Amino acid sequence: DAILGRDDRLLEKIRLAADTIDASFVALLGTPVPAVIGTDFRALRRMGEARVGLLFLPVETTGTGLCDEGAERAYLRLFETFAADSLPAERGRIGVLGATPLDGSDLALGTKLKAVLAAQGWRKVCCYGMGSGLSDVRSASAAEENLVIAPSGLAAAQYLKDRFGTPYRASYPVLPPLPEIAGTRVLILHQQIYANALREKLEQCGKEVTVGTWFALQDDWKSPGDFRLTQEDQLPEAVRGYDAVIADEALRPAAEDYSGQWVDLPHFAVSGRLIL
Repeated sequence: DAILGRDDRLLEKIRLAADTIDASFVALLGTPVPAVIGTDFRALRRMGEARVGLLFLPVETTGTGLCDEGAERAYLRLFETFAADSLPAERGRIGVLGATPLDGSDLALGTKLKAVLAAQGWRKVCCYGMGSGLSDVRSASAAEENLVIAPSGLAAAQYLKDRFGTPYRASYPVLPPLPEIAGTRVLILHQQIYANALREKLEQCGKEVTVGTWFALQDDWKSPGDFRLTQEDQLPEAVRGYDAVIADEALRPAAEDYSGQWVDLPHFAVSGRLIL
């Protein structure tokens, strides 16, 4: 149906699904076939809203980019659509952007973030996408501050700042315990904000830490020497000279003859493994 552009069948299936669940909107997410045949998402939205009676949110992904790019677009479209009202800032309320199992590698991440932030004095923690629903998105302008824990949340945080004046900062307050790290020079391979938070922790112990990532690398959050990888065969050269590498175990075979300490740090977007 997708290859032949049978949009009427797609919309009928959506209508039947909407009759069986309590849905607030319909998200249309692009995959490679719609990208190749040039599916008109705006037309689908107009036809779908008329036939189904729900708001349609098209996110024009292609299924060939990285997951953080798609998550960034989805977050932004969600807040552009629903965070419409400018509300007074609510003291003690914080929004968390970028919390997904893909980058957090933990299905309980939302619960853990709420507990840690509550202990820091935040009375209301809105963890968008992992525990907080559409009502919190609609009232997002009431947040006193937003916390970005992965690059996928940056565009939405900037949008909320530009539109409502909500300040934001980047940090990752839920970190795993690490074993004793050998040597001084350490390389962390993960999403940038998570890796930066680990770096800060290790630098307090006298380590010299570099961050590398296969995903988005924001200049504002970089330190000298940080880098982005795009090909698997870049890894052997990237790890050379480091006493320890902190990264998902799934990457280790690609590091070939690396003989230093390898500390396993699961990254679901890389290996499909969760922190248990």
